[in-house]
Amino acid sequence: MFPRRPRARTGGRAAALVCAFLALGTAIDGVAAAAPASGPTSPVRARPAVTRAALDPALVAGRGADVDFDEQEAENAATDGRIIGPDRTPYTLPSEASGRKAVQLTPGQYVEFVLPRAANAVTVRYSIPDAPTGGGITSPLDVTVDGRDRATMTLTSAYSWLYNEYPFSNDPQAGPLHPDWWTTECSCVPSATTPAPEFPKPFRPSHFYDEQRLLLGRTHRAGERIRLTVPPGSRAAWTVVDLLDSQLVAPPVRDRGAVDVLALGADPTGRRDAAPVIERAVSVARRTGRDVYLPPGTYRVDRHIVVDDVTIRGAGNWYTVVKGHQVTLEQPASDGSRHTGVGFYGRSPADGGSHDVHLSGFAVEGDVRERVDTDQVNAIGGAMSDSSIDGLYLHHTKVGLWFDGPMSNVRVTGNVIADQIADGLNFHTGVTGSVVHGNFVRNTGDDGLAMWSDGTADSGNTFSRNTVQSPSLANAVAIYGGKDNTVSGNLVADPVREGSGLHAGSRFGAVPFTGSLRFTDNTAVRSGGLDPNWRIGLGAIWFYALDGGIDADVHVTGDHYLDSTYNAIMLVSDFGVKDEYGIRAVHFKDVRVDGTGTSVVSARVRGSATFENVDARGVGAVGVNNCGSFNFPAGGSEFSLYDRGGNDGGWLAPWLLPNTITCDDHPPVVVPPPPSRW
Repeated sequence: MFPRRPRARTGGRAAALVCAFLALGTAIDGVAAAAPASGPTSPVRARPAVTRAALDPALVAGRGADVDFDEQEAENAATDGRIIGPDRTPYTLPSEASGRKAVQLTPGQYVEFVLPRAANAVTVRYSIPDAPTGGGITSPLDVTVDGRDRATMTLTSAYSWLYNEYPFSNDPQAGPLHPDWWTTECSCVPSATTPAPEFPKPFRPSHFYDEQRLLLGRTHRAGERIRLTVPPGSRAAWTVVDLLDSQLVAPPVRDRGAVDVLALGADPTGRRDAAPVIERAVSVARRTGRDVYLPPGTYRVDRHIVVDDVTIRGAGNWYTVVKGHQVTLEQPASDGSRHTGVGFYGRSPADGGSHDVHLSGFAVEGDVRERVDTDQVNAIGGAMSDSSIDGLYLHHTKVGLWFDGPMSNVRVTGNVIADQIADGLNFHTGVTGSVVHGNFVRNTGDDGLAMWSDGTADSGNTFSRNTVQSPSLANAVAIYGGKDNTVSGNLVADPVREGSGLHAGSRFGAVPFTGSLRFTDNTAVRSGGLDPNWRIGLGAIWFYALDGGIDADVHVTGDHYLDSTYNAIMLVSDFGVKDEYGIRAVHFKDVRVDGTGTSVVSARVRGSATFENVDARGVGAVGVNNCGSFNFPAGGSEFSLYDRGGNDGGWLAPWLLPNTITCDDHPPVVVPPPPSRW
């Protein structure tokens, strides 16, 4: 019922022993979880269909990052390809797509988008097949604007297609890495990847998508058509296009008063190692009190640049790219790393950390193709107090930003973090008084944004107005222990497995929650999926008492939970500790629930919650599924719900209060209607 899941965190640490597969013959939306070529041909559209998290932007107004690009889903565009999905079943291409739909093209087919505004750059999110023996292939994608101005993108699957259990594998023919008792879903790989005996091969494929950016060379007007075509003879049997982001990129920024790395001899072509020159520029800048400037170009850096008391600016993250190969070390480093790679690191906390580091206006392109959790191959790492990270594009590293505290007063703002093997950002151990605001995170292989109070509390931090989409593993936003932290105004969408949208967990050895914890004005979209280990539905927001109880002052105010696959809200403990740990009290106020597959509240723990002005509609099964601690005492459930008034939609009926047992371990799932304006 509640198998204990040993799962450490990532960064320089061991991460999850993940056991997962969703054993559903059909997807939750009623679409077979099979080949990537299902669904009808889409209609031709004369107007752009701009979305946010694959929804009408009006439904998520005021939530998430203010980005400078327009998102268009491929399934809403003109195409002679085929729509795949909707499907929320892990290990399938639609499940990891934004909005759980995408378009499959075969050679000669296209998908065409209409520009909603003037643009000179596009980002394409896509998937192509892996090589039969792993390691990826390359394949062309032609880009034309109104039938002219042709360019060709070279797509790759080298950074996607992981297999197996944690820590995953790039080998589609490998057997299970952990053939232990907890490998319970061994026969459930989708039919597209069979035939199979006990352990099918490839086993549990996942992390299918990648993205690529392209400057178009000139500015194109609103109404012009961007056509993506798979040319005849393409090496890829199919190409899946998930979405296109279009934007008007400003000209490169110049900084004539800074220490220019070109003047010191850096190679802007990416052929020669630029790390020594950048380090020399940092040294000169510190002596002279100036900044470091990275002009337009590609700078090859195959190791960490250690930064302290310095400002490094690029010309803009579309123009200045710091790119490196992953390098195998001759012997493991003292922290256990087997590889190194491109990254900007503060000094170790053991050495006092770094201070007054300011990084902005460039991209970091890594070369991480596998998950090795002892490796420090993150784009930004170490400890950086009184620092800022702004306007970076972080791509193909293990973790975008992994901060090892103690450290304080760091601001992470306006960055794009994409296609990470593990987390997007993690405040690990004793990060205090810091802010993560206005960032856009897509396609992480673990939590999108996390605070992990591993031994020392993260405290006084805020995650605000960020967008997190399509984490293929774990949660969009997760808080593991700590004190006085806030999650506010975020937009999260389409978590796939082993987690959900918003999460607070007493787990991974984190120090207990103390003081306050606030979730305020967040929106979670298409969250609350089936946990394939427990085989029960999670909540769009869920609280988990595993290593201890959750006794902090917890308030959830103003959140919206849209189109939740199972539950909107879940409070749960592990079955082995269900009589030891509880969730004392969580207070929900001014919350909207628009569509659930099962319930508004699922309680599988002892404790209590209060509800005030919690409005719900489109509830699939029953408003409250109250199992308590599964002891089913005669006096009612060990979990109590208290009505503070104003709860509309009939979901919190008086007879349920405070602790009527309404337990259905596996309630029926009813597909909710799509979200609409309240």
